[in-house]
Amino acid sequence: MRILLVEDETEFADTVRGALEREKYVVDHADRLALAREASRLNSYDLVLLDRTLPDGDGMSLLPLLRAANPGLPVIMLTARGEVTDRVAGLDEGADDYLVKPFALEELFARIRAVRRRPAELGPEEIHVGALVFDVANDEASVAGIRLDLARRELRVLATLVKRRGRTVLRESLEQAVYGFDDAIQSNTLDSHISRLRRKLAAVDAGIEIHAIKGVGYLLQARP
Repeated sequence: MRILLVEDETEFADTVRGALEREKYVVDHADRLALAREASRLNSYDLVLLDRTLPDGDGMSLLPLLRAANPGLPVIMLTARGEVTDRVAGLDEGADDYLVKPFALEELFARIRAVRRRPAELGPEEIHVGALVFDVANDEASVAGIRLDLARRELRVLATLVKRRGRTVLRESLEQAVYGFDDAIQSNTLDSHISRLRRKLAAVDAGIEIHAIKGVGYLLQARP
């Protein structure tokens, strides 16, 4: 799951971003509206965490742009403006939820899970490929009821490939799903993640093959 965090308070943003990354999310951070607009134009996101009070304007002004590009994109407002009128305005403008600072990180995680459980946006709750079961809402993979212990980026690679099972996924699409725009990407880093993922899937007999399509990307399918 790739998240765009739009927040200008550096310390607060670092805390939230670090917590989200420990939960195996990929996070891009924009500290002003202009950067958030550019990030949303260049990248595909699964969720936006949006502050209202930003150096170059009200975060709510970004909502129409986000909705035009992706009508189903979940948006949670994060703000110190907690009056009822502020919350109502944010929800009326199209936000899915409104979380007032300060808040517990556990509550943020719970609200992220809640907006991702909407059936219209998620499609199937579980994806089955071979012996693997991928829980879409919770970003968890299991075989025979045992959860796989995957590093954050291995999980992001697997999630992207599973959701497009049977189709070739471009290297660029995988890198976009796995890395934030601040991350340095070495030429063979993605291949290393794929190699480790293959070994872990083979170790639990997941019944899955990940094929390299030379010069293009990767394809995941159930083993014949």
